[in-house]
Amino acid sequence: MNTSIVSRRGLLVNKTPAGEQFMKHILIVGALGQLGSEIALALRRKYGDNSVVLTDIRDDINRQLIESGPFYKVDCRDAKALADIVQNHHIDTVYHLAALLSATAERSVQAAWDINMNGLMTTLEIARTFRCAVFTPSSIGSFGPSTPKRFTPQDTIQRPTTMYGVTKVAGELLCDYYYHKYDVDTRGVRFPGIISSMTPPGGGTTDYAVEIYYAAVAKHCYECPLAGDTYLDMMYMPDAVDAAIRVMEADPAKLRHRNAFNVASMSFCPEDIAAYIRTHIPDFTITYRIDPVRQAIANSWPDCLEDYAARVEWGWNPKYDLASMTADMLAHVGARNQTGGSPCSQTN
Repeated sequence: MNTSIVSRRGLLVNKTPAGEQFMKHILIVGALGQLGSEIALALRRKYGDNSVVLTDIRDDINRQLIESGPFYKVDCRDAKALADIVQNHHIDTVYHLAALLSATAERSVQAAWDINMNGLMTTLEIARTFRCAVFTPSSIGSFGPSTPKRFTPQDTIQRPTTMYGVTKVAGELLCDYYYHKYDVDTRGVRFPGIISSMTPPGGGTTDYAVEIYYAAVAKHCYECPLAGDTYLDMMYMPDAVDAAIRVMEADPAKLRHRNAFNVASMSFCPEDIAAYIRTHIPDFTITYRIDPVRQAIANSWPDCLEDYAARVEWGWNPKYDLASMTADMLAHVGARNQTGGSPCSQTN
């Protein structure tokens, strides 16, 4: 049987006898993107459809998700609309996921700063006013060429060379500021590239790692925009969703880093992923047409992260590696193609 306690912020918080903290009323800002749509599904399964409110700037995609519970078409910078939603639905936790991703941000730097920073500031101000906890994802994009590339430490130099990375570092610091200055319970993780069998990515440097599976099933070949030996940290979507939920359910007394936990699952290059695909599709071939913008971004990012803090402070433990992810991706993509689904053409 669950009991309730009052947190040090004066909020009523549900806890199990074992001490596991639960969220009660959740708002997801930017809920229809690649990451948001799958976090929304998981949270609605766990906490109930009506306890998870979704917002997005679009309402013309994923109708099934939109119609499964409360949804509002709202710009992430619209403070009044979001404040009304928080107040009317008694929101205690906000997942702020609205952002322009790396490659898109380089094409629209002013829009990236406006959306990524002013959107986050809007959420943090609302959280300060209504005493909400906030999850904000950071990224491997918050690192730069001067960061150690292998087993990148939790606490290290961060000098990114992209607008996306600049906004992610600034976002980490802003969330730290709101925690220390206003006692807002801010938390987050630094996601690597995220690979999903369900939703397309949205303009990131690591998009190839999704597209390659769809191309492998549909055409048995793929033209890659990154060089074959470009190593990057990656993560399968089920592990990414688990990380986003587990860090928000963690005991706050155990969190020392809070807003920017390194989380790692697997590191590979295009040649690696092609080799694993060939264990299922032997005639699969990969060729290369390098996109200089994406290649430059990838070259500035770490090869792999060290994630000891996340494992110790809140029990991070990914389930998928490249072999198991490849088998699962090809199975899901193959089933989708048989039922008329189309390949992704479009996380970091």
